[in-house]
Amino acid sequence: MGILDSIGNMVRGQFVDVIEWTDDSADTMVWKYDRGGKDIMMGAQLTVRESQVAIFVNEGQLADVFTPGRYELKTANLPIMTKLQAWKFGFDSPFKADVYFINTRQFLDRKWGTANPVMMRDAEFGMIRLRAFGIYAFRVTNPEAFLKEVFGTSRLFTADEAEGQIKRTLVSSLSDAIAQSKIPALDLAANYDELGAYVLQGVNPKLASLGLGLTSLVIENISLPEEVEKTMDRRTSMGVVGDMARYSQYQAAEAMREAANNPAGGMAGAGVGMGAGVAMGQMFASAMQASQRQPAAGAASGGFCPQCGAAVTAGARFCSGCGAKLNAESACPACGHAVQSGAKFCPDCGAKL
Repeated sequence: MGILDSIGNMVRGQFVDVIEWTDDSADTMVWKYDRGGKDIMMGAQLTVRESQVAIFVNEGQLADVFTPGRYELKTANLPIMTKLQAWKFGFDSPFKADVYFINTRQFLDRKWGTANPVMMRDAEFGMIRLRAFGIYAFRVTNPEAFLKEVFGTSRLFTADEAEGQIKRTLVSSLSDAIAQSKIPALDLAANYDELGAYVLQGVNPKLASLGLGLTSLVIENISLPEEVEKTMDRRTSMGVVGDMARYSQYQAAEAMREAANNPAGGMAGAGVGMGAGVAMGQMFASAMQASQRQPAAGAASGGFCPQCGAAVTAGARFCSGCGAKLNAESACPACGHAVQSGAKFCPDCGAKL
């Protein structure tokens, strides 16, 4: 009996009776079960855990696919394998097959970005170049297609190996999405979620043939060229300034104050300081004259009523605002100086009346 037991143990040692995969990695997508030269016995136990799929391949041909669960390998559970092996009457014989475990969980926090700028035609800035980056997540959606089209007979396949194809497809779809959406460059930041959803719709049909699919896409930033950003900053500054005439006066006053508080040393410095002071004074005077001429230019061509200050038309004898009688004088439309009625030229600035 001892010899028979030893022979029986040796024979049983040539068969595989438990098939499973406990994944302890972060990026393994496919793992081929190592039979170690042994044959799989009919009646062996197969355990497929959640987020896994087991595929049996017989002599290079895809046979049976097992979803999560615990199985006892018999002809009832192996219909395709039974047909390929031509087993009859449920004969419990060992068989040779390759078993691939495919990880169907999500692979998260995969980074993407545009290696080269994306060209875009903007209604406000014309042709501009954009750069974008973010993260995405993907998973195996069709294990059979993934086996046939991607990993084939590889013993080990990781997420990094699929990442290159996914990134290029994603960036291509992003370029199309930005061009077709026609969102102005200034409004892109407010539409990241909408763009991400639009890109998902364009990417997933392209990846479906590979058995893959994106589960989420996050656009973290879309950056404009430095030249466009500077233009935007200048426009923002102009909007903050508001009244340019008053801003010019303020700048002139500030420049004069700084020149007064920073006396130059030596005769040469004094000359430079005096020249700067003269230039600043001229600038200040020009700004003041411009501000003084603004009301005169806006007072029509007849001047103002001496009683209520309302604008009156040329030649009017009474004010339309208060009814007061007007004198024979009128105002120059260029400088606002009072001129006699019937004069052809202004005595102050020489403007033709």
